[in-house]
Amino acid sequence: MKVPLGLKTAATVNKVCRIKKSLYGLKPGLSKQSPKARFERFTCVLKKHGYFQSQSDRTMFIKYSQKGQRAILIVYVDYIILTRDLLDEIPRIKGWLAEEFEIKDL
Repeated sequence: MKVPLGLKTAATVNKVCRIKKSLYGLKPGLSKQSPKARFERFTCVLKKHGYFQSQSDRTMFIKYSQKGQRAILIVYVDYIILTRDLLDEIPRIKGWLAEEFEIKDL
């Protein structure tokens, strides 16, 4: 990338511009990943936190407590549906998902 015409000064010689706005849906600083690669990364993060992937539905992840309570997380396109009877799991899930990914809590 070259410095645009009109911005060339002694201070900008041999410098490049940093993109601050998204181009074509990509965010600056993030590499373009396929949906499969993003889902694999997401799966690794969930497994690291004690969830296992359902064999019948690969987009459903379940975590059981020692008392038999469970938390269920289902991925649908760009949405994640959380349900649980494991009482304090949802705030915990939201916390570590926010650390790993850019999320919005709807």
